[in-house]
Amino acid sequence: MDVMMLAGTRPEAVKLAALASALEEHPVLRPVIVHSGQHAGMVEQALVPFGLTVDTWLDIPPRLTGTQAELVAGMLPAIDEVLRRHAPAVLVVQGDTTTALAGALAAFWQRIPVVHLEAGLRTHDLASPFPEEGNRQMVSRIAALHLAPTEEAAAALLAEGVRPELIEVTGNTVVDAVLAIAARDLPARNTALALLEMEVAEAGDRLVLVTSHRRESWGEPLARTLDAVEMIVAAHPNVQVLFPVHPNPAVREQVEAALSGVDRVTITEPLDYADLVRALRLAELVLTDSGGIQEEAPTFGTPVLVLRESTERREGVDAGCAWLVGTDTALIADTAAELLAGTLRPTEGANPYGTGDAAVKSVAAISRLLGLHSLPELRVRPTPR
Repeated sequence: MDVMMLAGTRPEAVKLAALASALEEHPVLRPVIVHSGQHAGMVEQALVPFGLTVDTWLDIPPRLTGTQAELVAGMLPAIDEVLRRHAPAVLVVQGDTTTALAGALAAFWQRIPVVHLEAGLRTHDLASPFPEEGNRQMVSRIAALHLAPTEEAAAALLAEGVRPELIEVTGNTVVDAVLAIAARDLPARNTALALLEMEVAEAGDRLVLVTSHRRESWGEPLARTLDAVEMIVAAHPNVQVLFPVHPNPAVREQVEAALSGVDRVTITEPLDYADLVRALRLAELVLTDSGGIQEEAPTFGTPVLVLRESTERREGVDAGCAWLVGTDTALIADTAAELLAGTLRPTEGANPYGTGDAAVKSVAAISRLLGLHSLPELRVRPTPR
């Protein structure tokens, strides 16, 4: 029985990779990974460290306008065709992307059960993040199985009227992924990261990782963040900043204009996943608007300043792993100073997003959805590390 998994961005691919690895250990279910074409090349890159490859690429027209409408209009017929051709038992969509929404719609129209991985995240503000919050809520209305990463996410679904038997709290598969990659301890592939790592070790410096990619961060909010980064470097002579920049040309121009001449700031291309995990392990502090990094960093006890006005991942903030600082320059710089000085410390404890068994729990839930729990010989083995 094919479990088709649809991915179009790197975060989707990483979180689905852990599930695909667990499915490969299943005696009945078979993973089929489909690349939607949303971000060309990114899915393939993300799967490499897990020893996985894309099984099918969607044939979608080249994008001319870059609008969400154009992307969905191109995806829907292609997803519809691949679903008809493969006739999977279920379609798994992850998170809140345009790929997830288009995939859920196409599968729902064909009466193929939709499994929503990372279900139930909410800010309850359709404008933030946009359009992701709306995408999540729309997928929830038509999903047959909701794999919620936390109890809080499950509670949000219950409050919206989702039946309890359709919800499974699993933890987040990104924790499985980050633990698997960290265990391999792969050397840095990015030259700039490798050089920075040596420099930090030799000088006894501290690394601060910065990422900013969300659309709502572009422009003036990013300018305030960049001012804060400059202040942090100026106030801490032993701090080195690593800033992997979003590939959007306008974003890169803005970052380079503000920071390219600043001492102890290294600007790189986006890091592949193994390098990102390495940077998270090395960093003493992370500044980010990324949802995935909010979930990954607590595994290594790395504190996170969330560069957003609201977050659908409140568990990290509530657990004392993360601080919601928005893009207020002074608040970012001051909170970073407290964390670097040790006057503010992250709470020690387990990652609130899981312990590394989310993929196994997800496979078990999918098995039950398909009625396979009635087979007494069926066993789901943990993913090999």
